[in-house]
Amino acid sequence: MEKDMMKKKFGLPPMPPIGPGAPARRNLKRKRDYTPVPWDKYFNSKLDVPLTDGDTFRVYECGSEGPVLLFLHGGGFSALSWALLSAQVTTMVKCRCVAVDLRGHGDTVTSDNQNLSAEQMSSDVGHVVSSLYQDDPPPIILVGHSMGGAIAVHTAARDLIPSLIGLAVIDVVEGTAMESLASMQSFLRGRPKTFDTMDKAIEWAVRSGQIQNVESAKVSMVGQLKRMDTQETGSEELEHQGSFDDIIEEEVDGEGEEEREPSSGSSSSAQTEFKSPSDGLQQTHKYTWRIDLSKTEKFWKGWFEGLSQKFLSCSPPKMLILAGPDRLDKDLTIGQMQGKFQMNLLPQCGHAVHEDVPDKVAEILANFMLRYRVTEAIGGFERSVPGC
Repeated sequence: MEKDMMKKKFGLPPMPPIGPGAPARRNLKRKRDYTPVPWDKYFNSKLDVPLTDGDTFRVYECGSEGPVLLFLHGGGFSALSWALLSAQVTTMVKCRCVAVDLRGHGDTVTSDNQNLSAEQMSSDVGHVVSSLYQDDPPPIILVGHSMGGAIAVHTAARDLIPSLIGLAVIDVVEGTAMESLASMQSFLRGRPKTFDTMDKAIEWAVRSGQIQNVESAKVSMVGQLKRMDTQETGSEELEHQGSFDDIIEEEVDGEGEEEREPSSGSSSSAQTEFKSPSDGLQQTHKYTWRIDLSKTEKFWKGWFEGLSQKFLSCSPPKMLILAGPDRLDKDLTIGQMQGKFQMNLLPQCGHAVHEDVPDKVAEILANFMLRYRVTEAIGGFERSVPGC
């Protein structure tokens, strides 16, 4: 009735008939935005921390009070992989987040980017903390993902941070990590070597499953890339350029529906698709990975060998966040049964757990801090009992 009255009052034309001549909903297109996002959407500040040897380490920060969550990213990732998690956990409890670009990654600049030994990188972490806080470091909780988790354990085991009050390791255990090393080179060869634009790289990360969360991929992938012609990092270029206008169009089944998931084997097809430029696309430059992980193979064993015992020997409260229970090895299984650490499982995630479900990881970290009474809740956040 109301529609009929509006038609009479304003002379609105009748709706077109739905029939054979009507456009099919399957042909409708919407724009899926893979535009890269700058760091300052999630972090409050960035700085390049100078060390005594002339090296500088890029650090991103947010939060103004409370203990420090010191984030160490995985191999090939960057500090920007912690963007969403940092923004969310600082709304739950009083804490500060400090995310570091490790040696050879992101916008960190060192005299020897090739030395990624566990000893060197854990020493780097200790030096960055010393440079940041001098002789009065705040309470610090080390949080590391994959390679960064291993470096966090090495740092804690060597007592390189005197104010360390906690250790959280995300989706890395010795047994599974050591077994996966044999196939790591094959995995790296299967990735695209170059991308026409950062948008294309972000799209590949999502479609291949490397990062399941589109919002996180849009900020995280920026730190994993560099321009091939100028060697400028993705984050540097994004700051210079300000914004990107290239938005990739995709067909969807109906208005407002999500993109269809690729069928089985799609990871391989997605990789093939992104290895060559799109037809008719005018390219001025390309992007490649910030670090060639295949050249770091000699350090892999040193990252993970003996990791379980080192983890269990660390004195601060400890926590493992895993994507599945099958990742536990024998030592950790025994240690978990003896209550030596807290374990949280987040199934249906990829390896980048903190990027796929940053809200859930933020809640786990907030509860961890509240459990040990090192902070207080804000914004109405209430502590929940750990599931494991």
